[in-house]
Amino acid sequence: MSVYERLKEKQDKEYREFQSKLVPNIDKSTIIGVRTPDMRAIAKELFKTPEAEKFLKKLPHKYYEENLVHFFLIAMIKDFDECVAEVERFLPYIDCWPVCDQATPGSFKKNHEKLLPLIKKWIDSEHTYTARFGIRMLMNEFLDEDFKAEYPDWVASKKGDEYYLKMMVAWYFATALAKQYDAAIVYFEEHKLESWTHNKAIQKAIESYRVSDEHKEYLRKLK
Repeated sequence: MSVYERLKEKQDKEYREFQSKLVPNIDKSTIIGVRTPDMRAIAKELFKTPEAEKFLKKLPHKYYEENLVHFFLIAMIKDFDECVAEVERFLPYIDCWPVCDQATPGSFKKNHEKLLPLIKKWIDSEHTYTARFGIRMLMNEFLDEDFKAEYPDWVASKKGDEYYLKMMVAWYFATALAKQYDAAIVYFEEHKLESWTHNKAIQKAIESYRVSDEHKEYLRKLK
């Protein structure tokens, strides 16, 4: 069976209605209606098969779920250089936030030195979802022991009116407030972020269980 046929077998029409409301910026006719665990299972079943190799070469895809299966397949590639090559080939075709956000290549964690300049390049991209992916990787991989104080500058420098990019910037800084508070709070005290992003990040931080009550109280005063 083709990837489309496998997805069609798992179709849930009620879930399709629900999913289409979460991604209003893409054509509803391109949504089949398949739950994420089923898509991950399909990717796992196909990984390292000739069918998967053929599927990865076939871009663009027609359906939202095909894009998700594509990225789930990429995320399982263990060789870092091969994985990055596939990521960079696929990024220009991402057209919505769930495809951008649900796959995290496992090979990235063990290759931070090689990954970091790629993240900077992705964040600097004019393509919304390439930049969003770059910011998410910086958030996932470089807010713990490999954090450096200049990294938030990369994110704060992303300006513009694109909603899904602004939301990612806010998400990054809300997470930074939880993990690297002393470095992150300066961006709010000195109002280095655009007003909407500033307030959205504070809102998300206040909603987070990872931010202390004392920090939340202070953040409320900065809105």
